[in-house]
Amino acid sequence: MLAIRRSAMRPGIELRQDYDAARLRALAKATHDAGQSRRLLALAEIYDGGTRTKAAQVGGVGLQTVRDWVVRFNAHGPEALIDGKAPGNACKLRACHREALLALVESGPIPAVHGVVRWRLKDLVQWLWDEFRIGVSETTLGRELRTLGYRKLSARPRHHAKSDAAVAVFKKSFPPRLAEIAVNEADGKPLKIWFADEARIGQKNKITRRWAKRGTRPSAPRDLRTASTYIFGAICPAEGKAAGLVLPRCTTEAMTLHLAEIAQAVAPGAHAVLLLDQAGWHVSRKLKVPPNITLVPLPAKAPELNPVENIWQFMRENWLSNRIFTSYTDILDHCCAAWTKLTDQPWTIMSVGLREWAHGF
Repeated sequence: MLAIRRSAMRPGIELRQDYDAARLRALAKATHDAGQSRRLLALAEIYDGGTRTKAAQVGGVGLQTVRDWVVRFNAHGPEALIDGKAPGNACKLRACHREALLALVESGPIPAVHGVVRWRLKDLVQWLWDEFRIGVSETTLGRELRTLGYRKLSARPRHHAKSDAAVAVFKKSFPPRLAEIAVNEADGKPLKIWFADEARIGQKNKITRRWAKRGTRPSAPRDLRTASTYIFGAICPAEGKAAGLVLPRCTTEAMTLHLAEIAQAVAPGAHAVLLLDQAGWHVSRKLKVPPNITLVPLPAKAPELNPVENIWQFMRENWLSNRIFTSYTDILDHCCAAWTKLTDQPWTIMSVGLREWAHGF
């Protein structure tokens, strides 16, 4: 004879008394969380005297789920019925691991020790295992680095002989130098800070990045001929002004012509402080400097101090790269057109050219 075991139904749980059906339905109507709205309506059915089975039908769930909703609602109110995110697996990396990882990324690899000249995700994954016996995937580590604010960026060229100390001294001494120029060369006239540089533009042109479907490699036209010319450019970031010439060579005579062009662009009654690198045609004794301009050489091998370098990058990426120049005249026409377009955008000159160390005091 078979024995039949009957399981007793668990007793129901009373809903908290500080809410009622009307209030829950009003909350369900106001919420933007669909899951919370459905749960509130199911509990409102119980407040109206309906059975747990009826509440489960309203909520589209089973009886046990309705019981769980009641427990959560009684403990924490309507907010406990909002859809939450699953916590997921606990992260294997702790604060000490992240600090060590970031220190390694910032210092970069030592080729003779690590065997690579730049960190790849697979190298960092292997390092974490060797150092801490922590195994993570490249995808997980990449997500961690992005969360910490790191991205894979193009490196800016840096001269191996650059002196960081000289750059720091120049920035610190720049305000006193301006005060000295204001008293002596400018004779009390208002000072305007200008920057100048030259860029070679030719048939051996640049190829820039472009949007393309992931997994493909887009193509761009490339010329191997050698015709070229130079843009002599100068900007006044504070006023959004620019002065430039397109000339065939970089010589003292060409620089003299450029200085004359800058002198005409300087605001009437003002004196220009022109910052530029120490190229031979910039520091030549034969250079004829107009009376309303004072030249201030930048530290050697520190092109990042000159925002005109960024102007060249902007012009190449937007107007001059990915082109085939048919002739020298074609190069001149495109250079002149690009520089004219830049001078028509003073906001671009301000955005690219303003520097805290030069304009923020």
